[in-house]
Amino acid sequence: MLHGHGDDGYRYGGQILADFSTNVWYGSEPAGLKEYVFENWADINRYPEVTGESLTAKIAAHHGIPNDQILVANGTTESIYLIAQLFAGKKTTIVTPAFSEYEDACAMHGHEMQFLGWKECLDLPRLKCDLVFICNPNNPTGFTFPDLQYWLRINRQCVFVVDEAFIDFAPSAASMLEALGQFENLIIMRSLTKACAIPGLRLGYVIAGNEWIDRLLRIKQPWSVNAVALAAGCFIFDHFDAAQPPFEQLLIQKDDLTSRLRRNAALEIEDSDTHFFLAKTIIRNAAQLKTFLLEEHQILIRDAGNFRNLTRQHFRIATLSPEKNELLIKALEAWKTRYY
Repeated sequence: MLHGHGDDGYRYGGQILADFSTNVWYGSEPAGLKEYVFENWADINRYPEVTGESLTAKIAAHHGIPNDQILVANGTTESIYLIAQLFAGKKTTIVTPAFSEYEDACAMHGHEMQFLGWKECLDLPRLKCDLVFICNPNNPTGFTFPDLQYWLRINRQCVFVVDEAFIDFAPSAASMLEALGQFENLIIMRSLTKACAIPGLRLGYVIAGNEWIDRLLRIKQPWSVNAVALAAGCFIFDHFDAAQPPFEQLLIQKDDLTSRLRRNAALEIEDSDTHFFLAKTIIRNAAQLKTFLLEEHQILIRDAGNFRNLTRQHFRIATLSPEKNELLIKALEAWKTRYY
């Protein structure tokens, strides 16, 4: 899906006062990152490292694993498409609702796809497939999977691709990193853009056994991660703790926002373990609500009607600053007054 994601305000023109459509941290990039990148600006006069070797080493050291278990990628999207290419033609299960690129990548590479709802997965079913894509915490619901290790253990014939792009935003979520050595059927995807507010740089990485990484490297294009992104990644891991947003504070703000939105009789607000959450408008539909908020309040939301297993009434909200959250609360009250 080339279009239909969040953070698409550029398509509409005009000023946007508050962008709730993207689940990237609402603050700015880590302090000092911009200055560091420009100090290394001369790097753009040369080709970047072919596979991001310097950043690979820093990520491996951070996680305490060998370099050959890391693959640096041009955002999680490149990771998804590489994995889909590696397993071309296989039978694949996608846990839904889900990021559309899992399905698009699998369709591009001839997978036989089946879709399994999140609630069905909680029963830990036995699977008949080669590959599983699951996002934990889930995007767009924000739910965390309670017993993912056990599900892998009883389905060792399936390779599980676990997307942990939002793992830092959900303290209740257990990362599969600690279990990496226990499972040969595990591939983990991580993102550096969400918590560090640098989605425009496109930067992520894969963690897996060295055999999987070697196979992915054989089909990876050279120089897919540019020099600016590599410099940013190295800076982040050199200043990792300082680069992290205040996750606990963000979740407190999310709880306050959802509590207040639940007072709006025109909305249904769903639970979430992260800073973003799903909601439903019980009047009209999410596309109409998105237009109303854009045109009358310069506020952008994520119409979630194009996610499998969701409805035309669903939309996704990511928590912003208290001041911007207040703008949304008032705008949604205006929506209720207009149409309820």
